[in-house]
Amino acid sequence: MQRVSSQMNNMDTQSNLRLQESRLNKQNNQIGSQKRIQELRDDPIAAGHLVRYQSYLTRVQNFEKNAKTLTDQFAQREGYMNNSLEVMQRIRELAVTGANGIYTKDDMKNMATEVDELLKELIQNANAVGEDGNSLFAGTNTKAKPFDVDMGNVSGSGIPLIENVRYNGNIDATGIEIDENKYLTTDNAGNRTFWAEQQQLFGGRDASQWQASVDGAISVDGVQVRINAGDNVYSLVSKINDSGAAVKASVDPVTKGLNLQTTDARQLWIQDVKGSSLNELGIIKDRSQKPPYNLGNSVRVSGGSLFDTVIALRNSLLTGDQESIGGRVLGSIDEGLKNLVTRVAKSGSEYERAQLNVTRNSGTELNVTQLISNEGDLDFSKAVTDMKMMDYTHQATLSTAAKLYSNTLLNYIK
Repeated sequence: MQRVSSQMNNMDTQSNLRLQESRLNKQNNQIGSQKRIQELRDDPIAAGHLVRYQSYLTRVQNFEKNAKTLTDQFAQREGYMNNSLEVMQRIRELAVTGANGIYTKDDMKNMATEVDELLKELIQNANAVGEDGNSLFAGTNTKAKPFDVDMGNVSGSGIPLIENVRYNGNIDATGIEIDENKYLTTDNAGNRTFWAEQQQLFGGRDASQWQASVDGAISVDGVQVRINAGDNVYSLVSKINDSGAAVKASVDPVTKGLNLQTTDARQLWIQDVKGSSLNELGIIKDRSQKPPYNLGNSVRVSGGSLFDTVIALRNSLLTGDQESIGGRVLGSIDEGLKNLVTRVAKSGSEYERAQLNVTRNSGTELNVTQLISNEGDLDFSKAVTDMKMMDYTHQATLSTAAKLYSNTLLNYIK
């Protein structure tokens, strides 16, 4: 025998009402957020996909932002390099004019005045600072002033002039991620952009009897070369040449010293990382001295910067040395122009690559956003229809409950 209570209808009705209210509340939340998945248990598989897509979208947005930042930096640097190229072309015109032999010494001194102003403009470009306050041509040492100027007395001038320009930055490059595990390297070392000739170092110490006593390592143009105990100078030359650095090493047939030469226009950057091999060979001073001004006293150096070339032209104009202008100086200016054009072309190529990555990442972002929408976004028209049906059912349930509440136990006694 089953006992019938007057509370049974009420309890069943209340339970169904709470269930309907829960479903209606969930539907309202979905419409309010326009998201189909409110909790992981709503659709575990889709939720897993959604988390991965959202994570990837964040990375793609960062890649796009990195590429846009690079395009701005490349465009800004290229502007200063193009301006420097115009300056050097004007300097070449003055060099050709000064070398033709028809001008007096006073005329050549007047040319030297313009060359000196152009030199200042060239240094100003090399020390350019971006809108973020970082130096554009100092490598990764962006808070340092790339080039320092030494003033001094120059023959033919009654006032102090720029006598020497020294590089203060470094040659380190920064790898910026522009795609999954894909990096675009930014090489903005000023002693490469504003260099005129291949640099050569001629060691003055006989290295034929040298032998490494312990394991060590040296850095050649930013590339680390390991040295094993027992290596001689010929082993060292072979390792440097095989290292991939833009430097070629050799042993001088006369002095037996170690010679180093860059493969393009740049300042040679060498140091002992571990041990003292280069110091023992007389190439550099002790490890407390930092490159590039750590060369040994017996080392002879050739190949200078654009600034050295322009200073040499100005000095030759001041002294009326037409022969020097038409020979060594003009040749050095041509080499500097060639290197600067190469650097501008390289910067332009890097800009184009960064711009292509901006375009590709922008398209990828749209595709991933569509995937996120497919997995997590709400079908709004269907959701509104479902909510109206739930609301209609809820109202019908309330109406039915109102009628049931009027019943008592006597209605079941027949």
